[in-house]
Amino acid sequence: MTNPRHRGPERPEPRPESAEPARPGRRRRRGPSTLGLVWVYPDLLSTYGDRGNLLVLQRRARLRGIEAEAISVNADEPVPQSGDIYLMGGGEDLPQILAARRLAADGGLDAAARAGAVVLAVCAGYQVLGTEFGGSEGEPVPGLGILDIRSGRGERRGVGEIVADVDPELGVPRLTGFENHQGVTRLGPGIRPLAKVTAGVGNGDGTEGAYAGKVVGTYLHGPVLVRNPGLADLLLSWAAGPLPPLAPDQEAWAHQLREERFASLP
Repeated sequence: MTNPRHRGPERPEPRPESAEPARPGRRRRRGPSTLGLVWVYPDLLSTYGDRGNLLVLQRRARLRGIEAEAISVNADEPVPQSGDIYLMGGGEDLPQILAARRLAADGGLDAAARAGAVVLAVCAGYQVLGTEFGGSEGEPVPGLGILDIRSGRGERRGVGEIVADVDPELGVPRLTGFENHQGVTRLGPGIRPLAKVTAGVGNGDGTEGAYAGKVVGTYLHGPVLVRNPGLADLLLSWAAGPLPPLAPDQEAWAHQLREERFASLP
């Protein structure tokens, strides 16, 4: 495992990149250079093609010679604590509540994050990382408390394209994505906004997303890592160390997509 954290030699059984991710219970010994990419609760939290975030990380790692193993964990399965990068997507109100309850009872994601694993959570998944979020009737629902944020329902729904300038500390180019939510998120002390909104709604206060340590939350779909390869590489570098740049021909489609998205904005 490239991550300096040591959490045991067990790794998931390898599967072809085009196949469905391996189940966490099917394991064998893996080499130390393999990254474990854990897709958390795709049966509950995976709207707007958020699985694309997993595929992009896997591809960008392998283009650099880093083996990346995809591990899919449904809501009736334990979340392994031996992953390097954990991903959660968006979802509707009731699946979001169920996911929060099961993740809290399981404890695996919380333990992995506190041990230094990288986490990317999108939309409903972003809210679940916080201390509380709004339920189906707007009632407060306890979150995991991995990020010191609180989310509730705003007066207007954020739907459409969003553009945001990333915190300069992260060294990532401007973000582009698609949002569809009515959440308003407030950040607590020690939590920094991921970016400042130039078009769209985001957290509802002119900022978008949040991060602390290696944990990142965002409202951006698209999927966010497909549209923003710089953010994908940041997450990979947190798990695997410094990354060599990719060849221009390997970046051509990503650059074209970004240009098209920015050009479509008024």
